[in-house]
Amino acid sequence: MVLSKTSSESDVSVHSTFASRYVRASLPRFEMPDNSIPKEAAYQIINDELMLDGNPRLNLASFVTTWMEPECDKLMMAAINKNYVDMDEYPVTTELQNRCVNMIARLFNSPLKEEETAIGVGTVGSSEAIMLAGLAFKRNWQNKRKAEGKPHDKPNIVTGANVQVCWEKFANYFEVELKEVKLREGYYVMDPVQAVEMVDENTICVAAILGSTLNGEFEDVKLLNDLLIEKNKQTGWDTPIHVDAASGGFIAPFLYPELEWDFRLPLVKSINVSGHKYGLVYAGIGWVIWRTKQDLPEELIFHINYLGADQPTFTLNFSKGSSQVIAQYYQLIRLGYEGYRNVMENCRANAIVLREGLEKTGRFNIVSKDEGVPLVAFSLKDNSFHNEFEVSETLRRFGWIVPAYTMPADAQHITVLRVVIREDFSRTLAERLVLDIVKVLHELDTLPARLSSKMEKAGENLIIKNGKKTELEVQREVTDFWKKFVLARKAAVC
Repeated sequence: MVLSKTSSESDVSVHSTFASRYVRASLPRFEMPDNSIPKEAAYQIINDELMLDGNPRLNLASFVTTWMEPECDKLMMAAINKNYVDMDEYPVTTELQNRCVNMIARLFNSPLKEEETAIGVGTVGSSEAIMLAGLAFKRNWQNKRKAEGKPHDKPNIVTGANVQVCWEKFANYFEVELKEVKLREGYYVMDPVQAVEMVDENTICVAAILGSTLNGEFEDVKLLNDLLIEKNKQTGWDTPIHVDAASGGFIAPFLYPELEWDFRLPLVKSINVSGHKYGLVYAGIGWVIWRTKQDLPEELIFHINYLGADQPTFTLNFSKGSSQVIAQYYQLIRLGYEGYRNVMENCRANAIVLREGLEKTGRFNIVSKDEGVPLVAFSLKDNSFHNEFEVSETLRRFGWIVPAYTMPADAQHITVLRVVIREDFSRTLAERLVLDIVKVLHELDTLPARLSSKMEKAGENLIIKNGKKTELEVQREVTDFWKKFVLARKAAVC
């Protein structure tokens, strides 16, 4: 006789997640639940909620890599349980990091002899790399001032107002004054002349940006170097340069090999670059390279031996994954110089397609430059009725994530949209984005102007007197228009 068993309600192994009780209640948000739930249900519910995130491939706000080859994905997953800091236990991973450091140093024209080892380290990203470089500059400056018997309590860094927020973090966290060269309309990077004028005896370094976050433009590091050499001769100082090449470090060597921005310039003492941007690795890897051993003070390097052997370490964190280090080495040997050059040339060509498509609309000013990071930054020629933020918001309905933002001081009255062209952004997508932007413009043209603009145009403030419409009445009219517009669009859907 065959014995049958009726599955209990709690036995979800025979049910789909959606036939179980676990989809009837909200997941905990602030406290750990008392009981366990099946792994299938946990996966399905979290996976479904994550569908509400944007599509990383269509996130044109980010410089960070969103696609890698399946073979590299396999390598990363195989190493996901390796803690990079256990150097004695994972000596091959440590060796791969050292190979990456040496390859990148030589890519940046480090003055190394044939068998000489480069000085550098892998980091979680360029933010950590900048913190480490800044600490090295601060300590070198302090040591020299102490030796000279001079005050060493008021260090400063000179940058442009276009620097990434990690520089502000460094200045705040490590008590260094940040002296910013203000921007101006039409010139959205640091002016080398103004920067050198701001340098004083307390300046630990001048930070130049190879690929501004705002418009992708490369700052003139060569001119900065030449001007600073002259000032150092006149004053007796030895103010150095750090190059924040987070975005441009893996672009300039392949697209603009003759451009002098790296260790070919004598005052450039350290460079950081993001492996997870145009280094073509998923988020979580950066690099900082020093010109010589003397540029990295020995007292900042810690030595530990409780993991099995003497291990020098100079990082802000301790534990970190090995996957991104391995992925970086994969990309360097898989693509080589030829492959990186081809990727960057494709990115530049697709940026040109997008830029030309936007120019043909006749509605935009192009803010980005031809030479720099392959991106297109643009602003509306007329934003008095609808602005860049509305264009950005409306594009999300088509799936595109295109940021709109205002420039820093003294160009904060300028608002731009920016599209970053990454490796996985094809010409077809560039052409499609132009078509969708044209649709957005046409749609916005049919809508009433922003209320604030409408009131500014009419010279109205809070309440219009003398029998004219109040602000509330105007708002109601705008709301009624929107309702009719939306209903009309719904009726047209088949």
